[in-house]
Amino acid sequence: MATPTLMQNYGDRTLTLVRGEGNYVWDDQGRRYLDAISGIAVCGLGHCHPKVTLALHEQIRTLLHVSNLYNIPAQEKLADKLVQLSGMDNVFFSNSGAEANEAAIKLARRLGNSRNIETPQILVMESAFHGRTLATLTATGNEKIQEGFGPLPEGFLRVPFNDTAAIEKLAGERNDIVAVLVEPVQGEGGVRVPTSNYLGQLREICDQHNWLLMLDEVQTGNGRSGKMFAYQHADILPDVVTTAKGLGNGVPIGACLARGIAAQLFSAGTHGSTFGGNPLACSAALAVIDTLESEWLLERAEALGQRLLHQLKQQLSDCDQVKEVRGLGLMIGIELQQPCAKLVDIARERGLLINVTAGNVVRLLPPLTLSDDECHQLANDVSSLIHQFALQAV
Repeated sequence: MATPTLMQNYGDRTLTLVRGEGNYVWDDQGRRYLDAISGIAVCGLGHCHPKVTLALHEQIRTLLHVSNLYNIPAQEKLADKLVQLSGMDNVFFSNSGAEANEAAIKLARRLGNSRNIETPQILVMESAFHGRTLATLTATGNEKIQEGFGPLPEGFLRVPFNDTAAIEKLAGERNDIVAVLVEPVQGEGGVRVPTSNYLGQLREICDQHNWLLMLDEVQTGNGRSGKMFAYQHADILPDVVTTAKGLGNGVPIGACLARGIAAQLFSAGTHGSTFGGNPLACSAALAVIDTLESEWLLERAEALGQRLLHQLKQQLSDCDQVKEVRGLGLMIGIELQQPCAKLVDIARERGLLINVTAGNVVRLLPPLTLSDDECHQLANDVSSLIHQFALQAV
């Protein structure tokens, strides 16, 4: 199925999905696939989860949208819940991760302007991904997707990921830095997991220099890492944290949470969104959080992630094509020695949906509702695919 009325920014898509249930989706030919990418870390509860479906039906029958000119009970309830779970003070709701990151960038800019810094600078990382709006595209560390969109906004300084020495060096050279924006685990950059003390060191540096520590948890948040937010593994609190993707399980919603001085930077009229935090999206997110808690899915994601990672490492230990197997919770990357995009199509032929990012990293983002048998099947199938690919690559 293809139509010329769609812009061609997604290229040729050869698979048409028409139905989903649990951890599986079906194409227009009736073929079933185990979904190990979850709509790129969105459907953490799988497809058409009963609690989310019921919440959506009930909200649609009641009130769909009113705008932020009025109080919205579901929005207030969701804000209270997210603040409780995150340790933040308040939240701004948007429709996507990119918009949530735009809000974070605006907070940093507003702080810089309050300090009379002419061009406030935000430290961002090589290989990062923060979105495709102009500001988040500039913050993203990928020249390929930036190409053709210049001039890009100023106000960003780039350093290597997982390198605090580089940050310390810039801190000694400049007095216009106001924030650090970083993913706890780089998703699009290849599921790159930093050293265990990285976020703690960033917290110390930001405290020392009076910068905001802003964490992009668009992909890592909402239980995917085995905690509600990945920074909770490091036992720190950021000043700003953004999330989206899994928060609505397919219903578009983003959130920018802040605490301390960052939580006081927006006043009436300084930022806004027509659709952000509408009754439908907030009802979906409340159902997601209730399910994460009632079904113990955070703990489940952590345990399943460790099991899947161990099994993949074990089964791929003798494969020369595998450079590294790494991950956190149910966010796993298998880095190969060469580009491997063709594995996506090979996996589809076996009834499995996976993703390849950064050219040579097989990325797995299965639902948090994965069963033990499905976890075992996923490890076996992916290992088999990579072994087959390695033999053909020789």
